[in-house]
Amino acid sequence: MFIRMPTKKLANLTKRSHFPTRFILSLIGAIGLSVTGNSFANSTIDKITSSKSITMGVRDSSGALSYTLGDGKYTGFHVEICKKVIADLEKQFKTPLQVKYQLVTSQNRIPLVQNGTVDIECGSTTNNAARQKDVAFAVTTYVEDVRIAVKANSGITSIAQLVNKKVATTTGTTSVQLLRKHEKANGVNFEEVFGKDHADSFLLLESGRTDAFVMDGSILAGNIAMSKNPKDFKIVGEVLNTEPIAIMLPKEDPEFKKLVDASIIKIMKDGTIAKMYQQWFLDPIPPKNIRVGLELSQNTKDAWANPNDKPAEEYSKK
Repeated sequence: MFIRMPTKKLANLTKRSHFPTRFILSLIGAIGLSVTGNSFANSTIDKITSSKSITMGVRDSSGALSYTLGDGKYTGFHVEICKKVIADLEKQFKTPLQVKYQLVTSQNRIPLVQNGTVDIECGSTTNNAARQKDVAFAVTTYVEDVRIAVKANSGITSIAQLVNKKVATTTGTTSVQLLRKHEKANGVNFEEVFGKDHADSFLLLESGRTDAFVMDGSILAGNIAMSKNPKDFKIVGEVLNTEPIAIMLPKEDPEFKKLVDASIIKIMKDGTIAKMYQQWFLDPIPPKNIRVGLELSQNTKDAWANPNDKPAEEYSKK
């Protein structure tokens, strides 16, 4: 910000006052510097370093990507990636950071990043063009296929068989738009039933209140694996959409995004992220030591080999 004062008024001001012109000019300059300084003071980096803490947005039931262990503890593929990012930030800032967990839902995750409550959201958020208007995304760490989960004995094998059925999905997710788009394009009429979070949506299927649950494949697989009787469910049907999943960040904060991206790209290049995928999707995971059993897809391999933050719309063009 630069304050411009007409020369004539400035001259009159100095004549009327007991202050020399150079003092007034220095005062104006100080005001400008103060405003500029405040703009930097509002950055995520300044907030983190001044508070010596960082708030991580987490989910309670986003499959192996982000979930609760109980007692305020959270883990998962994306949560552990974020912990590595935070460790790198501590080295960069030369100070330890207290990690605060903020449970988010599909509905409130974007507003909480926008208003500064959450500094880094480590859940299961799709990067798409609409969301990029409100928030930023780190480079893609997981590429997701949207599928449907059903009871194993239901006889349902495709979305075409959902005519006049009840279908669960989670409020605030891209699956809601996908369902409506598919319904309109294919004339498959079904009743939508919304869960407030993924665990709630899966419970709708598990309890028989819906016939199917449409969601990201990893979330479906994770909830099935952690259920009482995993063999009672299966993932079926065609892929409804392919979507890049990424860690969500505040918008208009390129320096913070640059640091987060660099940390993630480092573990992509040195092979750490591949080992983490093995740990969270193929090996037994806590607390029940169950296996999610999702093999690494070619799309995810490509995202690691060529780090980018392209939105979902770019994947649809393929």
